[in-house]
Amino acid sequence: MKLVTGNSNRALAESVASYLELPLTDCTVKRFADKEIYVEVHENVRGEDVFILQSTSFPANDNLMELLILTDALRRSSARRITAVLPYFGYARQDRKSVSRTPISAKLVSNLITEAGVNRVITLDLHAAQIQGFFDIPTDNLYSAPVMVRDIKDNYDNANVMIVSPDVGGVARARATAQRIGADLAIVDKRRPRAGVSEVMNIIGDVSGKHCILIDDIVDSGGTLINAAEALLKAGALEVSAYITHGVLSNGAAERIAASKLKELVITDSIEETDLVQTAHNIRRISIAPLIGEAIARTASEQSVSSLLD
Repeated sequence: MKLVTGNSNRALAESVASYLELPLTDCTVKRFADKEIYVEVHENVRGEDVFILQSTSFPANDNLMELLILTDALRRSSARRITAVLPYFGYARQDRKSVSRTPISAKLVSNLITEAGVNRVITLDLHAAQIQGFFDIPTDNLYSAPVMVRDIKDNYDNANVMIVSPDVGGVARARATAQRIGADLAIVDKRRPRAGVSEVMNIIGDVSGKHCILIDDIVDSGGTLINAAEALLKAGALEVSAYITHGVLSNGAAERIAASKLKELVITDSIEETDLVQTAHNIRRISIAPLIGEAIARTASEQSVSSLLD
């Protein structure tokens, strides 16, 4: 088995390699002067089961191209099987035609990954469950819920916790977390007048006197979380925290979160953190390296991965 990584999230790749007690495969992923990507694998991978760990996060296009070119290099080097491990699958927010004359980018990217030569995909908390079906190759969608539930139990009094979905679309995700810890569920009814902007309309559920925890898969601008926190506090919540799988946190989002009324934002290390995220006093990270590492180990040994979702 070989573990290869590009430049998207070196820290996570090293943590996964440490969990597996396996060194990262020696390879070069750099740029020519005109920013074209150059890849060279310095170890023999013929007949090997190779796993490429690469989030397609910012800069999404560069990281996606690194993944595709790494795949081509490994395929041409006679790797027996290539598994793309995508802790964060970018381009997932366009998973359907919501209005006329728009692409289904998630399907396009899944086609690109398949055509490049990937044989299997392992990913984490896809933005929409149907994206798993966009791939014509075996795809395992892992969930961060078990990791988050353990952290919630360690840091909060479950008797006074209420799990909150920041929108109607995330109810299934939030309900699953609430069931795991035996908490009640509330829903934030919001509308989105345009991309990147949200407005809270109503709170469904009695949050008075509760420690509310918002559950979602992606935080980008942070507007949804900040607006939801303010609405929940106005409705009588004692405090509001958030557990989000993918901390995209673009365009000053970390500063907005730090200045908001959120007690704490907990994100995973599926996306490499920036300096602003590191210095924000109310943003904390939990590691998914053991989860990813165990999924890789079980895939390599042809064992069941589904038990990791329990």
